[in-house]
Amino acid sequence: MTDAPAYEPGHGLLKGRTAVITAAAGAGIGGATARRFLEEGARVLISDAHVRRLKESEQALAEEFGASSVASLLCDVTDETQVRALFEEAVRLHGGLDIAVNNAGLGGTADLVDMTDGQWSKVLDVTLNGTFRCTRAALRVLKEQGRGGVVVNNASVVGWRAQAGQAHYAAAKAGVMALTRCAAVEAAAFGVRVNAVSPSLAMHPHLVKVTTPELLEELTAREAFGRYAEPWEVANVIVFLASGYSSYMTGEVVSVSSQHA
Repeated sequence: MTDAPAYEPGHGLLKGRTAVITAAAGAGIGGATARRFLEEGARVLISDAHVRRLKESEQALAEEFGASSVASLLCDVTDETQVRALFEEAVRLHGGLDIAVNNAGLGGTADLVDMTDGQWSKVLDVTLNGTFRCTRAALRVLKEQGRGGVVVNNASVVGWRAQAGQAHYAAAKAGVMALTRCAAVEAAAFGVRVNAVSPSLAMHPHLVKVTTPELLEELTAREAFGRYAEPWEVANVIVFLASGYSSYMTGEVVSVSSQHA
């Protein structure tokens, strides 16, 4: 087993930019991304569907990075009105938008023969339709601004690789990949890049709650490093895709994984 590397300090890669990050409350990939963006000099508007966790996250980040750098707005990505309001708030607060990180998603485990229409639809509405709504809202703002910008979506390796009990989640994440590629072709016409990350196993408290210890052990064993990713390791790749270092990349889905081929 390989230990996680040392935490990389910020280098000002996103200095002066404004970012919207969905599902950013708590200790998952969204929360790690918000912290990394702030460390890189960005202003962030974080959103989540859980009001208490959202406010706690905003307060903690504001205390560390300054209240002028962090704001929050409750947003359920299945609600188009709330999605529009989120991106309008970024413009109201900071006069524009530079980056959107569409991280909201919902998983679950059910074999296909036992899966209900409700289980299927709920996962797809949050994970795929929610990413569609947020991508559309972001692109409308970025196109009107006419100064470029970046969208980064959160997919998953299960969009490529089969896993029992994950038909709904895998279908949704494969859809996120296809959405990313199509959006990138359209957005290139007005100077906006659209990419996605595709993590394998990033450990955070919510995953522990919804996954059995046996499955976590099995998934961890598949990783070449013999460990799961820290959420900030995925966030590092999101920073790269949001920064000028990836200026010639669009329509790409970047695997953040150490899984054996």
